[in-house]
Parts: sequence; structure tokens; C-alpha cells
Amino acid sequence: MKLLSVNAGRLTAVEYTDSASGLTGVDKRPVDGPVRVFAPGPTGVAGSGVEGDSVSDLRFHGGNDRAVTAFAREDLDDWERELGRPLANGGFGENLTTTGLDVNGALIGERWRVGSEGVVLEVTGGRIPCRTFQGHVGVPGWVRRFTRAGAPGALLRVIEPGPVQAGDPVEIVHRPDHDITVALLFRAATVERTLLPRTLVAAEWMESGLLATAREYAAKYAS
Repeated sequence: MKLLSVNAGRLTAVEYTDSASGLTGVDKRPVDGPVRVFAPGPTGVAGSGVEGDSVSDLRFHGGNDRAVTAFAREDLDDWERELGRPLANGGFGENLTTTGLDVNGALIGERWRVGSEGVVLEVTGGRIPCRTFQGHVGVPGWVRRFTRAGAPGALLRVIEPGPVQAGDPVEIVHRPDHDITVALLFRAATVERTLLPRTLVAAEWMESGLLATAREYAAKYAS
């Protein structure tokens, strides 16, 4: 299990973003050399936890709960075959492109140690697709298609900051005692909301927006 690339993006003006600024940082490219990852600050206020990376719409991106995003190269390869075109590392707007790691099967609260400097990341949820992502990929109906696939990639908080770089090994150092994976939480938040109350066993580690959705649904439909 290792990082194939660390990816960062600069803000650019586009027509297809939901951000009020008209800017997006979704176009992320591999960065040479070590890149510092850190806890950026409160969700909804702070930006990316990857040095040199920019995010625009802080309602849905950035902050401590969503400091870093990861996507498996294996899933990018599947989409290459389906879309019939090459997808570079970072092509889905992810900060970390991994190989050998079951990103979507990761448990909420699972911790990864990355590299030799003791960087520790914690899984908090899965990436929810939006109109900006659809515009970046350039495929009509992309949000629905990506959602149906059920392999969103992971959102991560930074527990121990430090530098990471391409080629760094990734080790799973903690798995919590529940069965809520990135894929299951994503399915619950998008297409099968009756699963949301079940996901609350992972509330301690969950990204705040997904946690609010789960709690709201559970309260509304509590018997």
C-alpha cells in the first residue's frame, strides 16, 4: 500500500461550479517532492490541509473533517476503461492517489500512517459528488453515474501532521470496532437513507456534515 502521487490545485474560474465565487480548485495535479499535510482549522471556515492546495466552496470542502481527500488508482483505472479515456492521478480532484489500499472499504475512524515521518490520517467519510465535479469530468449525468458506482474515495482528517510524498508507504494502524465503511456511509447519505441511523455507531469519527444528516434523519424517523 503506498501513495502514487500527492496532488494540489490552484483556484481557476469556471462556469460549471456551484461556488458563489465562480472559482474551483478541483483540477489537481501531482506535486514533486514532499508536501506538508496539516489540520487546517474549523470545517466550514478553513481550507485544504494540503500545502499549496486550494479549495473554493468551504461549505463542502476543506476544514479539519475534510482536510485531505484520497482516491484509489485502481478505481481511476476502472473509470478509464468505462469512459474510454486516460485519467491522470488527481484526475478526480483527489489530494492523494493510492495503490493497494481499499479506500472505499476503509472504516470510518480507520487510521493510516503515511511515510517515514509519522503522518497519521483518519477516515471521516466519502466524497459527495457535485455539479463542479461533473463539469470537471465533462460527462453529462456524471453525478448520478458516479453515485451509482458507490466508490467515492475517502475524506480524511489529519491526526499527526507532517510531510508526505509520492512513493510513501501507507499502513493501517487502527480500525475501530464497527462495520461502517466509506462505501456504506456514502450509500446511506445518497441512495439508501434508511441506512443512516445505522451509521451513527461511527458518529465519533464522522465528518460533521454527514453526521448532521444522519442525526437529522434518525431523529425524524425515530419511533
